[in-house]
Amino acid sequence: MIKDLTIIIPAHNEEKRISPTLDKYLSFFEKMKRENQINNYNIIIVLNNTSDKTEDIINEYQKLNVPLSYLKLIEGGKGLAVMAGFKEALKGSSHLIGFVDADCATTPEEYFKLASSLNGCDGIIASRYLRGSIVNPTQSLKRIIVSRIFNLSIRLLFPEIQYKDTQCGAKIFKRNALSAIIDEVGTTQWAFDVDLLYQLVIRGYQIKEQATIWRDKEYSKLNLKKAGLKMVLALFRLRLWHSKLRWIVYLYNKLPEWIKIHHKI
Repeated sequence: MIKDLTIIIPAHNEEKRISPTLDKYLSFFEKMKRENQINNYNIIIVLNNTSDKTEDIINEYQKLNVPLSYLKLIEGGKGLAVMAGFKEALKGSSHLIGFVDADCATTPEEYFKLASSLNGCDGIIASRYLRGSIVNPTQSLKRIIVSRIFNLSIRLLFPEIQYKDTQCGAKIFKRNALSAIIDEVGTTQWAFDVDLLYQLVIRGYQIKEQATIWRDKEYSKLNLKKAGLKMVLALFRLRLWHSKLRWIVYLYNKLPEWIKIHHKI
């Protein structure tokens, strides 16, 4: 039986998808409570620079007296939203704290399976590239190639992190592990997941990777050419930051804005 779990959902303009996701998660976890599979759970929505009606929808759910709360951020970035959610969750008493994407690509059944499979580890991450994983619909060859190149880059730059899928949007960690690194994660853009896992692994925390079922609903929104460049640049920046060449990042940060690369890394 799972003692308690806080689920963070970063949401940027999710008015079309947040209701179906919350309906599924609330219904499933209430069922798990009735069946004594989990003692307690709560969901924290982090509104991430939202300009649509997502907040209005969340307010309607709160009227239903469900275990749901939300934070509102002015700045953007999924990593920033997740970190804000982590900090809010750590104010409570949940033993397990994790996050999942707002599109329900990871169903509540699969997320519960993650939480139930921690065993003696300090964290667990879903993987779309382990044997036994199912991705539906099947990714395009171009998408797979870009993903595998990015993963290879991570393994080469960060030999401490040998996971097959650092970017899957379903992760759960024990409270004590998150508390130890919450103030150390400084990357909130493309390399956020890598920084998070790196901070945990170098401190000796055991993070498990597990095959998952992933129903992809996000790919059409991502420009592979632009995103690929940003992701690689973010990795190199992160590697420099965690090396004796950190001064290069300091110098870059001090450059005038008009000289810097036009996108954040």
